[in-house]
Amino acid sequence: QVQLVESGGGSVQAGGSLRLSCAATGHRYCRSDMSWYRQAPGKEREFVLGINIDGSTRYADSVKGRFTISQDNAKNTVYLQMNTLKAEDTAMYYCNFVIKATIWCAHQDVWGQGTLVTVSS
Repeated sequence: QVQLVESGGGSVQAGGSLRLSCAATGHRYCRSDMSWYRQAPGKEREFVLGINIDGSTRYADSVKGRFTISQDNAKNTVYLQMNTLKAEDTAMYYCNFVIKATIWCAHQDVWGQGTLVTVSS
């Protein structure tokens, strides 16, 4: 069973930067589309950005040019680098893996517990 643990959240002033990490356990032989989502207070969860199995990336318009996603396969970790943060980026950030079914891994849609990012203006 794959499990995801996010870290790196915190409080930062507008214009600052943070890097979130999502460490996966039980994922060593799996392949996944990996994404970050966020949910602001009183709002629905929304897609932020993602990286597909083929290495292609997807970004929400609101974060293009400010946020980037990267991965370290050796560490089974995906990162979210957030620059030029704005107050409207304040949210709980969640990591999501959609695991491709292979002979080693079952198809799964796995979420982390979230890490809180607060941006003050």
